[in-house]
Amino acid sequence: MSTATTARADERLVHRGVLRRMLGRPELGAVVGAAAVFLFFSFVADSFLRASSLSTVLYASSTIGIMAVPVALLMIGGEFDLSTGVMVTTSALVSSMFSYQMTANVWVGVGVSLLTTLAIGFFNGFMLTRTKLPSFIITLGTFLMLTGLNLGFTKLISGTVSTKTIGDMEGFGSAHAVFASHLTVGGVDLQVTILWWFALVALATWILLRTRVGNWIFAVGGGSDAARAVGVPVNKTKIGLYMAVAFCAWISGQHLLMSYDVVQSGEGVGNEFLYIIAAVIGGCLMTGGYGSAIGSAVGAFIFGMTSKGIVYAQWNPDWFKFFLGAMLLLATLLNAWVRKRAEASK
Repeated sequence: MSTATTARADERLVHRGVLRRMLGRPELGAVVGAAAVFLFFSFVADSFLRASSLSTVLYASSTIGIMAVPVALLMIGGEFDLSTGVMVTTSALVSSMFSYQMTANVWVGVGVSLLTTLAIGFFNGFMLTRTKLPSFIITLGTFLMLTGLNLGFTKLISGTVSTKTIGDMEGFGSAHAVFASHLTVGGVDLQVTILWWFALVALATWILLRTRVGNWIFAVGGGSDAARAVGVPVNKTKIGLYMAVAFCAWISGQHLLMSYDVVQSGEGVGNEFLYIIAAVIGGCLMTGGYGSAIGSAVGAFIFGMTSKGIVYAQWNPDWFKFFLGAMLLLATLLNAWVRKRAEASK
């Protein structure tokens, strides 16, 4: 076969126009949806476009977006994690109770929490790869166990369903600065979680598009057997993805603790669905092998705009779940259409 024929056969060497490349991006549908939501609330809510309002929207988006990033990578890798919501609470509880009971510097509790949370992520990945059970079953079991442990240990140690205050302990001030401080930019108050969120999106995007690990993630999501046949370390990749989810759960958990000083043991239940919804709205396929970190950020931004836009429009907040469900269905349909158009244009 000649060089010219080989070049024509390899689609990576074929020049594609800007429009065709845009149609091939997983987050295109989410960007269109985000623009529509932004314009909608700009018209129906007079205060939506204020700088302080947009700051609040970004903060609400970041609390979901920090977890949506690793959840999106995990979904691209073909797996789910239903324990993410309660894992965030577990991270905060371990940090708080260890610091208080051991009368240690708060940073000691933060470090113990990191090790504990990563161990949970490793457990999920290890059990998945060793048992070959669906990730739905593995992480549902972890969800139930963590829910019970969060409540049981908190009552056993603290005597109530919430932790003791650690606001006056050594190291709390510096930990608060890292995980829950405010920044003033141009007269606008911004939460530090927004910076964490942007940094995680940038890191995840670089990993997916510029590293060998990113190729492994897409390959594993496209088909574990085929990926293994070409030398991809499937088990290590999946365990690493679950540990990445755990790491971001640790960040979110520390923000929860440092923001409110105490933690309620029953928090976090149901948030796992919000993270998955943000990833799906952002273009991730339920079947794996397709999606982007930027898309998850756009999905989280849609969540933030919807949750706060309803408040600014002075509507009944009970409508929020309806709008979120409608956005999920519309975004999924739009993503499927965009993907078909992209495949047809190749």
